[in-house]
Amino acid sequence: MNQFRLYIDIPLGDDPSEAIANAKSIMRWHFNDKEAREKIQRLTYDRTPLTEINYRLGHDEDLQRSNYLKINDKNETSIEKSKISFVTLVPEEQDQFDWAD
Repeated sequence: MNQFRLYIDIPLGDDPSEAIANAKSIMRWHFNDKEAREKIQRLTYDRTPLTEINYRLGHDEDLQRSNYLKINDKNETSIEKSKISFVTLVPEEQDQFDWAD
């Protein structure tokens, strides 16, 4: 069964390096906050257990849904979304995500 999902569109400018830095900063700022993770978990748990959050950095002119947070050595973007994993109970200290350097 397909589910409804929340998509949030935050304009981050037209400079790719700045947009990547800002996207990483936003995700770290929010998801390194234990209280914020717990609030999201509580909002969804009764209806749908939250196990992971998918996200990507896109571009208005890109119709392929590329993820500009995942660029390979040839400067090509991936279509794979970035993910933040959750468990039923939020861990005390989760400081590593797939986007963390």
